[in-house]
Amino acid sequence: MQGVPEQFIDEKDSARFRHLAQVPGVELYHAHISRYAFEPHTHEAFGIGAIESGAERFRYRGTQYIAPAQSVVTMNPDELHTGEADTADGWRYRMIYLEPDLLEEVTGIRHWWFQDVTRHDPLRSRQICTLIQGLWHADDPLAQKGLLLSLIDTFQPLARHAPTLREGAHRFDRVREYLHDNYMHSVTLEELAGVASLSPWHFQRQFKAHFHVTPHQMLMAIRLWRAKTFLTHGMPAAEVAAATGLTDQSHLTRTFTHRYGITPVRYQKQVFSG
Repeated sequence: MQGVPEQFIDEKDSARFRHLAQVPGVELYHAHISRYAFEPHTHEAFGIGAIESGAERFRYRGTQYIAPAQSVVTMNPDELHTGEADTADGWRYRMIYLEPDLLEEVTGIRHWWFQDVTRHDPLRSRQICTLIQGLWHADDPLAQKGLLLSLIDTFQPLARHAPTLREGAHRFDRVREYLHDNYMHSVTLEELAGVASLSPWHFQRQFKAHFHVTPHQMLMAIRLWRAKTFLTHGMPAAEVAAATGLTDQSHLTRTFTHRYGITPVRYQKQVFSG
């Protein structure tokens, strides 16, 4: 979108990230958003958090949801979603993103899955916010790991451990894997249709019906998630743009901001400052 600033103009809008140097696989996020509407994006991690104030409207698995204050949000990895305010003053929320391998390592439980993306749960939402805030401010690795375990114990009752396979998922899962393997290249509709053994336009209709986004939206979401990973490992933003198949650093800045509420340079500074 033309005219996206390097940072939020409205002083009410802010987004901050933190990584824990001694606990890889964890990303902490705290934001207050009132004006921005985030484009479809993904996290290849479980996203667990709570709404502190206001209300968020978002699209997830093809359905519109509203999460008011004191709601818990639980998102599965690689599920595209949007986000925008449902109240005049926006919404304030805290999230933790946990890579699946770390969640399995900490708990010894495989096949984590959340059926419900949001639920009104005042007690649990307060506990989650308090524990995420504690993790944000904890510097001692032992304390961090203790808080992480307490946080997982808080949301574990909401999880399932045997995801339901969707009918026909294998065909489109191959396409998604192809996008993950080729996100750095220019990808055509004909290529993707060939992976699914469908005609191009029929493929695109079926793809959108299955994932609730177009192939291009999914490709861009994957590119921007990869960009986060590269930035986390210290790659300069200009190189990240080239590595993820984007036109240039300006293109990276616009698309990254639309999905994560922060420019890539500021994101990199924040995760390294933690």
